[in-house]
Amino acid sequence: MKALDELTFDNRFARLGDAFSTHVLPEPLDEPRLVVASDAAMALLDLDPAVAETPVFAELFGGHKLWAEAEPRAMVYSGHQFGSYNPQLGDGRGLLLGEVYNRAGEHWDLHLKGAGQTPYSRMGDGRAVLRSSIREFLASEALHALGIPSSRALCVIGSSTPVWREKQERGAMVLRLAHSHIRFGHFEYFYYTKKPEQQAELAEHVLKLHFPECQEQPEPYLAMFREVVERNAELIAKWQAYGFCHGVMNTDNMSILGITFDFGPFAFLDDFDAHFVCNHSDHEGRYSFSNQVPIGQWNLSALAQALTPFISVDALKETLGLYLPLYQAHYLDLMRRRLGLTTAEDDDQQLVERLLQLMQNSSVDYTLFFRRLGDEPAAHALARLRDDFVDMLGFDAWADAYKARVARNGEYSEAQRRARMHAVNPLYILRNYLAQNAITAAESGDYSEVRRLHEVLSKPFEEQPGMEQYAQRPPDWGKHLEISCSS
Repeated sequence: MKALDELTFDNRFARLGDAFSTHVLPEPLDEPRLVVASDAAMALLDLDPAVAETPVFAELFGGHKLWAEAEPRAMVYSGHQFGSYNPQLGDGRGLLLGEVYNRAGEHWDLHLKGAGQTPYSRMGDGRAVLRSSIREFLASEALHALGIPSSRALCVIGSSTPVWREKQERGAMVLRLAHSHIRFGHFEYFYYTKKPEQQAELAEHVLKLHFPECQEQPEPYLAMFREVVERNAELIAKWQAYGFCHGVMNTDNMSILGITFDFGPFAFLDDFDAHFVCNHSDHEGRYSFSNQVPIGQWNLSALAQALTPFISVDALKETLGLYLPLYQAHYLDLMRRRLGLTTAEDDDQQLVERLLQLMQNSSVDYTLFFRRLGDEPAAHALARLRDDFVDMLGFDAWADAYKARVARNGEYSEAQRRARMHAVNPLYILRNYLAQNAITAAESGDYSEVRRLHEVLSKPFEEQPGMEQYAQRPPDWGKHLEISCSS
């Protein structure tokens, strides 16, 4: 394992120059201290987990020290925010400290969020607060553990630095890892500012470093766009299958790699609600749970517009047409697995839709329903779950159809069914009230709950003795927490 001073830097994005980013040094936090660190994320950099407890760790990721080889840059980009184009955004509180590569040859961005003002802060202070930093850390690592593509989070560093939002809070920094932090908005920025040379340089950079297999295709940029469409179709299918709401699907928050990042007012569904809006600033429900699918297509269309200098309009339209069929195929495959089905039948989509409508009408806990369905033989599980539904006759009809479907699925033991279903149906998810409990404790200086919750969420499919409280339905107050973009 490596020590902190043994990281190997290769700052490829910084070498693109000042048209793409601005050199900025992080602003140090007062009295930096470790809140939580991810051993799994540290392993991506070949780091010894023990270094997280050393003073230099908090100093490095609290803005006090910097590697000589690092070259911190604030990236410039634009994007469509709630459907309206904003011509210049950029890293207003984040810095790309540099890119490092591990022993396996993988490159990872070290991106520090909450690092202070940059030229793109737009009158903001460039800071992040402890609560939002904890939420992003927990979400990044929890999504990864669920098998949902996501940026990773190495650590959260707390401080005594005062930061004003709706009230005075404490500043913090979260260190994010990703193979790239390039977003749809990077391409939009150079397209709408009419800078074709820089746009071509960006496109070549992304193609060469992140989609090298596409270089062998007759039309490399079209092949790259198709890959972006496919990755986003699969990503959003996983969001929908596991009840994850991003909350702010602006094009500047969409990764060119098709991963989840830029966590703001996200939430996992508690009771199933297709119309759930997790961002209380989203008054029109643009980014509601059910709208994530069409918004994904809308965002890909915005990217396609920015790629018209490289790809014909007809080819872009044809490729965009793949999104919904790919999404539907991925989603239905995931939902079959969640229902314990290993074969496909034409009526499976209707079976899923009928179940979700029944859950919607009865406020059924989305995560626990699927987990409990796999706890016992189908008939026994359904008998227990029946009491959660208001329309019992409707549920009985669905249950009969489901039992018949399970009977046609092929022969297997109940132990195999349970193992297969529990491998895809989590017992533990990052519910808002659990995050809030951890944040409340951390704000009083107790980081043990953040660390315990992170540990539980790192193994979401495994029943963990003594952790039953993390697998409960939320209390009433926990279902109505308002989460905003303010962080």
